[in-house]
Amino acid sequence: MRLVLALIQPTKLKAVQEALNRIGVERMTVCDAFGFGQQRGLPAGAPASGRPALLRKVAIEIAVNDDFLEKTVETITHVARTTARGAIGDGKIFVLPMEEVVRLSDTIRGPEAVS
Repeated sequence: MRLVLALIQPTKLKAVQEALNRIGVERMTVCDAFGFGQQRGLPAGAPASGRPALLRKVAIEIAVNDDFLEKTVETITHVARTTARGAIGDGKIFVLPMEEVVRLSDTIRGPEAVS
């Protein structure tokens, strides 16, 4: 079991959600996020002095079983890019291990609780 955390451009959320739905991902959590990366939230070529600018992103959290991981990551990678080859600021995907999942409604644990 894994947790996929994708930080993407807000303008890509609908397209990513629709593409994930087409491959069978029907459960996710979406939150607003603000942050900065290597460019410190500044336009290309701007001096790196001063306070970094916090840029808006959307954080998508998806719990997946291992057999669904690659399909999920590939779909997000393909759809969330703002250009065909990708661009600075498109975002990142983090894949984290999950030790345990418990579905609260019936206390089912493990991979069955993810689906």
